[in-house]
This record gives sequence, structure tokens and C-alpha cells, in this order.
Amino acid sequence: MFVLGDSGRYLWLNKIDQIETLKKRIIVPNGYQRVNIPADSYEYWLRHLPLKPENTPVYLHNGKLKGNQKAHYAVIDIDIGIKNLQQCADAVIRLKAEYLYSTKDYDAIHFNFTSGHQASFTKWLEGYRPVIKGNTVRWRKTSTRENNYTSFRNYLEIVFMYAGTYSLNKELQLVDVKNMQIGDVFIKGGSPGHAVIIVDMAIHPYTKNKVFLLAQSYMPAQNIHILNNPKNDILNPWYNINFGEKLQTPEWCFTKGQLKRFH
Repeated sequence: MFVLGDSGRYLWLNKIDQIETLKKRIIVPNGYQRVNIPADSYEYWLRHLPLKPENTPVYLHNGKLKGNQKAHYAVIDIDIGIKNLQQCADAVIRLKAEYLYSTKDYDAIHFNFTSGHQASFTKWLEGYRPVIKGNTVRWRKTSTRENNYTSFRNYLEIVFMYAGTYSLNKELQLVDVKNMQIGDVFIKGGSPGHAVIIVDMAIHPYTKNKVFLLAQSYMPAQNIHILNNPKNDILNPWYNINFGEKLQTPEWCFTKGQLKRFH
């Protein structure tokens, strides 16, 4: 089992003392218990994401305040850079890639560009860089092997530039809502499209009903944040898994057929 800071699990952080986590801040609804998940798993990592202090607003990549400050319950303590790149699908990619990099599972870090070409981190590590002309992508060796966090972030920036909801939607596998897990993604591919990620779940031990938390970035690129539930003040910020045909979030409406999972 790891805690915040162990083995540099949240590598973007400069300091790790006295940081509040999602699990500490956001209590489960009355009568519910958090679902059991394996220690050291992606699900555990998401559940323990660090949060910025309470009442922190959501900022855009350019330092300006987001216009809608009513959509979020909490702000995840993760950087967004100064470019308009880390939007909705990119935030999902960022979280998955950060976890895999922290566990040194480099072979599992790969995402597809909108063109359909795969961007493999292991190829990036070998010094190959994409040469992109229209819908054609060729990888050319232009660098020496360099495995450090800066190189990893440079790789992600390229992925953010050439991937999006369209490509991520095609990569992920469809999941029945009743089999929902932490780390699953509600996604609508296309332009416009959107994606939100499930970052925690809880279950009622007697009724067996489940609830879940959602996180997102949006357009323009902005702080990744935990979403409020605009349809249920009692459960807020948790969502009931029995939401019907449509899932209404503060800034998008998904259908139950848009839940997907990484392979």
C-alpha cells in the first residue's frame, strides 16, 4: 500500500507534506462505504489524488478564472501548463499516463492520434519523434534515449496536440453501467465531444446501490476538478449509478451507453 509521496507516486508535486487527498476531503453519503479496491492499483491512485484547498476556484491555462465556478466541488492539485492543450480527453490521458509512469509500466503508455497512428512512449524513450504531415505520421530517430519526467511530459504534450475525444473514444472499450469501475470514462467522441472520469465509488452494504464521483477538465484547458451533482443536492458531489438513460453533469449530458474503459 502507498500513501501520498511514497515512491514519488504523484510526480508533478513539488511538496508532499500536509496535502489533502480526495479520500480525506470527500466523505461518502450516509450509510455508504467506499468500494474495496486493490492497494497500488490505478483505482487506489485516483481515490488518493491530492486536492487544492477548499473553495479554490478553477483557473484556465492562461491564468484567468473559468467563467463557470459552480460546476466544481473540489480542484485536483495537478498542473495544467500554459498552453491550451490539457482539455477533457487530455485530462483523462494525463491521469492514466501519470499512474503508469509512476509504476514504471512504460510499455502500457500508448495513445492514438486522431489520425489513428499510435504514439508509444517506449518508442519515444528510444529517441523516436513523430514527423506529422496532414494525416501521415512517421517516427524518426532524432534523439538519444532519455528517461526522465521532463521527457515524459514532453511526450504527453505531443499526445495532447494530436489526440482528443474522437481518438480516445475509439481506443476505449464499451462497459455496461452496472459493471462500472473507478477509472472508467464517460465519453462522447467528436467535435464537439467531452469526457469525464470516475475517480471514486461507494456502495450501500444493504441495498447494494452504488454511487460515484466524476472529474473533468474542459475547454479551454483548465484545472482538473471534481464535479458537483446538479441533479441531487443530497448526494452531491456523488452520483447515483441508477441515473437512468441520461447522466446530467454540470456542463454535459451523457448517455448510459457512453461508459468506456481502458484496455
